[in-house]
Amino acid sequence: MAGCCGSDVQFDGVSKTYRRVLWAVIAINATMFAVELSAGFAAGSMALKADSLDFLGDTATYAISLAVIGMPLRRRALAALFKGVSLAAMGLWVAGATAYEVFVLGLPAAGLMGGIGVLAFAANVASVLLLLKYRNGDANVRSVWLCSRNDAIGNLAVVLAASGVWATQTGWPDLIVAGIMSGLFLWSATQIIRQALGELALRAHQPAE
Repeated sequence: MAGCCGSDVQFDGVSKTYRRVLWAVIAINATMFAVELSAGFAAGSMALKADSLDFLGDTATYAISLAVIGMPLRRRALAALFKGVSLAAMGLWVAGATAYEVFVLGLPAAGLMGGIGVLAFAANVASVLLLLKYRNGDANVRSVWLCSRNDAIGNLAVVLAASGVWATQTGWPDLIVAGIMSGLFLWSATQIIRQALGELALRAHQPAE
C-alpha cells in the first residue's frame, strides 16, 4: 500500500477491497447510531448520546469518503476539510450539551450504559481492525481511521463512566466522560483540517488534473 513503505505518495482509497471495507463499516456505524441513541435516551446518559453522535458522524464520514474515492486531490481534500469542520461542530455541541446537563443532573442507568458501551466497543473494534492497514492514507482516508479510533476510545470511556455512575451513584462520571469525548472530537478535527489544508496547498502548486 502506498504511504507505508517509504513512498511519499499516500494511499487515496482507489481499491475494491477498501470500498468493500467502507461499506461494511458504514453498515456497522449506522446500526450502532440507532441502537446507542435509543439507549442514551432510555438510560438518561449524556455519554451514550455523545457516543451515538460519533457513530452518526462516522456514518456520514465514511459515505463521503466512499463518494470521493478516485476524484482529484482537491476534491478529496475539500471533502476531508468538510468532515473536519463537521467533527469540530459535533465536539462543540457535545461540550455545550454537557454543560447544560450539569445544571439538570439526573442519575443515568448504569447497567444499560455499560451493556451498550460494551456492545458499541465490540462493533468499533471490528471497524478498527478492518481499517487498520489504511490508517496512513491521504486526508480523506485518514479521517476514516481517526473517526473509527475515536469510537473505540469513546466506547471504553462510556463503560468506565457507567462503572463510575454505579460506584458513586451520581451523574458526574457520565458528564466528565462526555466532556472528554468532546475534546477528542475537537482534537481529531484539528488533525483532519490541518492535513486537508496541507493537501490543498500542495494541489495549488501542481499542474491541473
